[in-house]
Amino acid sequence: MSKKIVAVTACIAGIAHTYMAAQNLKKYAKKEGYDIKVETQGAMGMENRLAQDEIDAADVVIFAVDTVVAEPDRFEGKPVLKVGTSEVVKDGKAAIDQAIALVN
Repeated sequence: MSKKIVAVTACIAGIAHTYMAAQNLKKYAKKEGYDIKVETQGAMGMENRLAQDEIDAADVVIFAVDTVVAEPDRFEGKPVLKVGTSEVVKDGKAAIDQAIALVN
């Protein structure tokens, strides 16, 4: 059974790192065979907003953020890995591996 991951990415400026982190998480989750949905909270506001049922179905949550996550109460009760966007941009695989380790 493939693990399901939901993630939120957000950097201070809300531009490059927000989207680069999102891309890297998707790339490495796909490589490892995990389902992932990523919500970006950037300069354009909240994009690809996670539905509550997607959050509820997820095994783990990744917050790749350098700022405050909007509406964090949606993720209550879920295991959360919190990392900075630059860490994920540099090494998306490590973030995916750490998140999965929280639920294995």
